[in-house]
Amino acid sequence: MGKVEIIDTTFRDAHQSLIATRLRTEDMLPIAEKMDRIGFYSMEVWGGATFDVCIRYLREDPWERLRLLREHIKKTKLQMLLRGQNLVGYRHYPDDVVEKFVELAHKNGIDIFRVFDALNDVRNMEVAIRKAKEVGAEVQGAIAYTTGKVFTLEYYMKKVEELLALDVDVITIKDMAGLLTPWKAYELVSEIKETYGVPVNVHTHSTTGMAVATYLKAVEAGADFIDTAISPLAFGTAQPGIQTIWHALPEAVGSYIDRELIHEVSRYLKKLLEEKYGGLLHKEALMVNPYVLKYQVPGGMFSNLISQLKEMNALDKLDEVLEEIPRVREDLGWPPLVTPTSQIVGTQAVLNVLFGRYERITQQVKDYVKGLYGRPPAEINPEVKKKILGDEEPITVRPADLLEPMLEKCRKELEEKGYTATEEDVLTYCLFPQVALEFFDVRKEGRKTPEVPPTAQKFKLYVDGVEFEVGIEGIDLSALRYLPQIASAGATAPAPQKSSASSVPASPSPVSTPAPAPAAPASTPVPAGEGVVTAPMPGKILRVLVKEGEQVKTGQGLLILEAMKMENEIPAPKDGVVKKILVKEGDTVNTGDPLIEMG
Repeated sequence: MGKVEIIDTTFRDAHQSLIATRLRTEDMLPIAEKMDRIGFYSMEVWGGATFDVCIRYLREDPWERLRLLREHIKKTKLQMLLRGQNLVGYRHYPDDVVEKFVELAHKNGIDIFRVFDALNDVRNMEVAIRKAKEVGAEVQGAIAYTTGKVFTLEYYMKKVEELLALDVDVITIKDMAGLLTPWKAYELVSEIKETYGVPVNVHTHSTTGMAVATYLKAVEAGADFIDTAISPLAFGTAQPGIQTIWHALPEAVGSYIDRELIHEVSRYLKKLLEEKYGGLLHKEALMVNPYVLKYQVPGGMFSNLISQLKEMNALDKLDEVLEEIPRVREDLGWPPLVTPTSQIVGTQAVLNVLFGRYERITQQVKDYVKGLYGRPPAEINPEVKKKILGDEEPITVRPADLLEPMLEKCRKELEEKGYTATEEDVLTYCLFPQVALEFFDVRKEGRKTPEVPPTAQKFKLYVDGVEFEVGIEGIDLSALRYLPQIASAGATAPAPQKSSASSVPASPSPVSTPAPAPAAPASTPVPAGEGVVTAPMPGKILRVLVKEGEQVKTGQGLLILEAMKMENEIPAPKDGVVKKILVKEGDTVNTGDPLIEMG
C-alpha cells in the first residue's frame, strides 16, 4: 500500500455537515497557519453552502474569507466545491457568470476546483472546467455517487471517460451520503486506475458508518487522495477524522502528517465547539444512520427535512416523507440526491405527503422535468411528466444555451440602485440578488448581524448551554414567558416583529432557511376565511404576480412563495377579482397567514 494524499475538509464540508455551515472566519484564522504546516495536499475551504450562508446568516463577505485564508495558508493548496453551471447557487447561471466566477475565485486564492453536476450531466460542467484549466488551476472532475438500477459500473466508467475528454486532472468519486461500500469502492477505483491510469480521489461521509472501511479498500485499490476532517469536527454526517485514519493507514499517511499540530488544532476545535457552537451540534448529525442506505438521504438533507417539517408543524410526517423520497426520485429519473436535486426531491416529497402526490409542484420541479437542470440519468415517469408539462416537450440542448448573458446587466442594476460594487460584489448579486442587497447594506453599516435597535429590550437566552444575547423591539418583558415555547421543537409563540441575536445564529440545518418570524400585520387585517388566499407553509414572498382589481382564473398564479429553498406558485382557488393584496415582496409569512383577498 503506497502513500495516499489527504485533502482536509474542516473549513468547508465538515462544518457544513455538522454545525450548519456556521463556522466563522474569525474562528478559522487562529488555526489556519498551523493547519498549513500539517502536511495536507490541499484544504477545501470554500464553495458548497459556505457562500450562501456567509452572506445570508453570518453577514460575512465570502470573497474576503477566501482572501484572508489565502494570506494565512501559504503552502497548502486551497480548493473549493463548485456545482458546475450552478456555481454555489441552486439554479443554472449563464456562461459569462460561470467564467467570471471561476476567474475571480482563482484570483482570490483557489488552486483546485472540484466540479460536479447533480445529474452527472457533464455538459453542465464543461464551461467551469474549461475556464479553470484556462486560468491554470487544477481540476477535479467529480462524479456524484449513488445507487439504483441505472447506476452500474458501466455507467460510472462512461462518466469518467466524458470527464477525461475535458482534460480534468483528477477523477473524484463524490459519495455525499455514505452509500459507497468498501467493496464497491475497491471495484470502482481499481477499474478507473487499470483502464485510464488517472489519479483518483475518494470523498465520502461517515453517515452510514462505513467510511473508514471504504477508505481502506479505496487506498488498497490505488486511490491517490482521500478526504478527511479534524476531530471533533469529523465523523457523523461529515468525513472521517484524520486522527483515526492515521492509525488505520499508518504506512499510507503516517510518514508526512504532523500529528502534534493536528492535536493542537483538535484541542482548539473542541474548546470552540463547547463554548460557541455547541447549540448547533445535534446528536442526529453524529449518530450512525444505516437507514440512509435505503432512503439515500444525505446528512444535510436529513436535517433540512426535519427543519422543514418543524416549520410546518408536521414533524410527525417524517417517516412518510422518507418513504416518499425514493418514489419521487424514481418518478424523476433517479437523480442523485445532492444539491440542488436533494432539495428538489426532498421538498416535493414533503409537498406530496402534506397536500397529495403532485397536487402542489414547485417551480424547480417543473424546470427539472422540462430539462432545465440537465439530462436525468433515466427516463422520467411519463404520467408525472404529462401532469407537469402537459403537451410541452422537454428541451434537449444544454440548459445554459438558453440563458442570456447577465453579468453586465447585474453590474448596471447595482449602479442604478446606488451601490459602488467590486467585480466580486457584482457576482454575489448575480448569484443571490435579494440576499446580496441585504448583505451589502449590513456590511456598509459595519455590522455582522442586524443590530438591536436602541429602544429594544435586551436579555440573555440559553439554548443547549450556549448563551445568546437577544434584543426584542416593541414588546414588554412579560412576553418573555413565551420563550420556552420558542426554544422548543418548532412551537410558535406571539413573537415580536423584529429581533436579532448578537451571537451565532442557531439554525439547525446546513441548507435550510430558519423558521421565519411572523410577518408584520397588514394595515387592515383580513381574517383568513372565504375569499382569502392563505400561505400553505412558512416562507418569503418572492414575487407578486397580480395587481389589485385584476380578473384571474382558477389555477392562475397569484404570487411566488419561496419556501424550503424552492419557489412555490400560489394559485387562485377560483375565478374572481383580486380585491386586496395583503403582503409585499420580501415579507416573511407563516402557515395560514392571509396573502390575497379575492372577490
